[in-house]
Amino acid sequence: MKAAILSEFKGPLTIEDVAQPKPEAHEVLIQVEACGVCHSDLHVADGDWPQLVPITKRPLILGHEIAGRVVAKGASVDQLEVDDRVGVPWVHWTCGECEFCREGNENLCVKQKITGVTVDGGYAEFVKAPGSHALKIPVGLSCVDAAPLFCAGVTVYRALKHAEIQPGQRLAVFGIGGLGHLAVQIGLGLGAIVTAIDVSDEKLAHAKSLGASVMLNATTTNVVKELRRAGGVHVALVTSAAKAAYDTAFPCVRPSGKLLVVGLPSESICFPPIMMAALEVRIQASSVGTREDIRELLAMAAAGKVRCQTTTRPLSEANQALDLLRRGQVSGRVVLVNP
Repeated sequence: MKAAILSEFKGPLTIEDVAQPKPEAHEVLIQVEACGVCHSDLHVADGDWPQLVPITKRPLILGHEIAGRVVAKGASVDQLEVDDRVGVPWVHWTCGECEFCREGNENLCVKQKITGVTVDGGYAEFVKAPGSHALKIPVGLSCVDAAPLFCAGVTVYRALKHAEIQPGQRLAVFGIGGLGHLAVQIGLGLGAIVTAIDVSDEKLAHAKSLGASVMLNATTTNVVKELRRAGGVHVALVTSAAKAAYDTAFPCVRPSGKLLVVGLPSESICFPPIMMAALEVRIQASSVGTREDIRELLAMAAAGKVRCQTTTRPLSEANQALDLLRRGQVSGRVVLVNP
C-alpha cells in the first residue's frame, strides 16, 4: 500500500510502498478514504513537543483524523462488520482499567496508545485499529466531513461541554481556523452568543456566515476593551497556537468566567496570579475527547448542526498540505483522500 512516511524529525515525508497492516483478533482493517491534516501532525513531524519525542514511533505514518471503511476484521471483533464506515481518533486504545478510565476520562488513560504517534496512522491507504475504539460514522455524513471531527471537532466539543456554557452566555473564540470555526458552530448549538476573534478578515467573514454575532480583527481592534465594555465573556476558548492570543484572552474573561486552553503554543503561557484570584477566573484545559464525546459530536454533525469546512488533496500531496499549515494558509481543514 502507499503511505506517507516520517523517518526523521523535521524531514519531509516520503511516499512509499509499505506492507499492508494485518489485523489481530481484536482489530479491524480499514481502507482509508479520508484523513484530516492536523496541526498536531506538524508538531509530531517536527519533534517540537518534547513530551512526545521519546514515545514517537519511527518510521511513522502520521494522521489521527481517519475515516474509512472496514474491509477485514479479527475473530474477536463483534461490534463492527465488514463494510461499516468508521473513524479512528487520536486516542487509539485505552486500557479500561486505570483510575482515569474508570472515572470516564479515558482520554487521560495512563496506558493509552496514540494514533499517528505511538502507532501508525492514516496518511496511508489502509490502517488497522482496535474494534473497540473504531467508531461508526452515521449515515448521511461523508468520510471527508467526518474525518476532522475525530480530533479538531471533539477537542473543542469536549472543552465547551466541560465548561458547562449555558444558553445566552457570551463565548469568545480566539482563532477561527480548523478548530475555531467548529467551536463557533458548537457554541451556537449550545445556545451561546459567540464573538469571533482572528487576524484574518476572511476567517472572520466565515465566522459571520456561521452565525457569530460579533467579529473582531485583533490587528485593528482593541479586543480587550471591546469585550470588557460588554461585561467580559463567560467563556474564552483559545484555539490559536499563538501565545499572544492567550495574553489577549485572559483579561477578556469576566469574574468567575473560564479560559479554555485548546491551542498549544510551543512556549509557556503565564497569567498574573493576583488577577486570577481577584476575578476567580478558572483556567481549564482539554485533551481531545472520549469515545462518548465523539459519538455525541457525530450525532450533532449528522443532524446538520456542525460541519467542517474542508479542502481535499491526494495522499501524494501530504507534504504540501503540511506546508500550507506551516504558513497559516489553511481555512478550515485540509483532508487527504485516497481515490
